[in-house]
Amino acid sequence: MPAVVSDAGPPIHLAQINKLYLVKKLFNQVIITSNVKREAYDEGVRLGHADAQVIGKAIEEGWVKVEDFPKHLAKASKKLAEGENISLADAETLLFAREKGAEVLVDEKAVSNLARLFGLKTWNTWTVLLESLSMGYIEVSHIEAAIKELGEKRHKLRKEQAEQILEAAKRLACKRREKRTGSTL
Repeated sequence: MPAVVSDAGPPIHLAQINKLYLVKKLFNQVIITSNVKREAYDEGVRLGHADAQVIGKAIEEGWVKVEDFPKHLAKASKKLAEGENISLADAETLLFAREKGAEVLVDEKAVSNLARLFGLKTWNTWTVLLESLSMGYIEVSHIEAAIKELGEKRHKLRKEQAEQILEAAKRLACKRREKRTGSTL
């Protein structure tokens, strides 16, 4: 898969459930801006969050690459942030992905919608988990655990959203089994 420019939310959430490594398996390159690094790593370290250490290790290993936001996009990012009422880091993530021709990894619905308006393919924590299930990297039980851990405590998933994610996971697992066995029951 191509490169992905990530916002802070998905790496934090995936690190919290020890699944950040899945992003490495799915994308050729994971890029974050300096502002996203501050949110996902620096602030997490300052607050003593274990997930920040996982993110720091990924940065140290080089598969999460921190890049400075291009100066020529600074004015546009401020205008986008103010005009759409999103954070500067979110605006930078969107503009940087568009500049690089990359996909976007973001959990916030408003930012995801803007990314699609920009013609960018979007991913979020749940689509990373579902694609990882589809590829055989994880099992349905991992999705169930993520719903319990993230959905109830951090993502604030509505019951129907959690049910939809779990149903999609079960369908993907079934398709994967059918593919392995060659049956189409």
